[in-house]
Amino acid sequence: MKGKAYGVGVGPGDPELMTLKAIRLIKEHDVIAVPGKVCEESVAYKIAKENVPDIDSKTLVPIYMPMIKDRELIKKEHEKGAKIIEEYLDQGKDVVYITLGDSTIYCTFTYLQHILEADGYETELVNGIPSFCAAASRLNIPLTEWDEPLHVVPAAHRSKESLDLTGTYVLMKSASYMKDIKGLLRETDKQVNCVEDCGMDSEKIHRDLEDIPDDASYFSLIIAKNR
Repeated sequence: MKGKAYGVGVGPGDPELMTLKAIRLIKEHDVIAVPGKVCEESVAYKIAKENVPDIDSKTLVPIYMPMIKDRELIKKEHEKGAKIIEEYLDQGKDVVYITLGDSTIYCTFTYLQHILEADGYETELVNGIPSFCAAASRLNIPLTEWDEPLHVVPAAHRSKESLDLTGTYVLMKSASYMKDIKGLLRETDKQVNCVEDCGMDSEKIHRDLEDIPDDASYFSLIIAKNR
């Protein structure tokens, strides 16, 4: 029998926000796939290790997931990663792929999941706490109230578009385009907050648009609410 591939969210950064189910699955399985060239350098690995100290005794499999715009090159790397996982699945071994945040929201496992399922393998997604929910909690603000809509937007792909819809905007993957995003937000009347490295030791909170640095860290998330 072929093994199953699990896409497991380990939460946004604070080890205490990792779910019991994620911890159990890592403990119960011997093959743990980790996004990145070096497993030990992965943020997802560091979060998991806080809750599963013996993770190093397992088979750790690095899966390179480049953050680039060359779609052909990305496709090749995703296919390579899927094939690596399939080698273990063909041995009847389940593979737990750990990922930062939630496994259903802009998750690297998604690309592998499409390939694995097309190749006839079984997959399962296991939720983690999403980064924007954790960020709102750290800011001590509700994301939505009454009938407000919530817009979750990948800022990297929307840096030239207007933000004129009513309700709350969550701008994910903002760092590389922070200057452009701040320019768009100045054209709105929204209250802007930003959390860098939510739940990590390097966490920083900004409660005003002009306080957000143009060179904010890679894990930066903006929440813009109606005043």
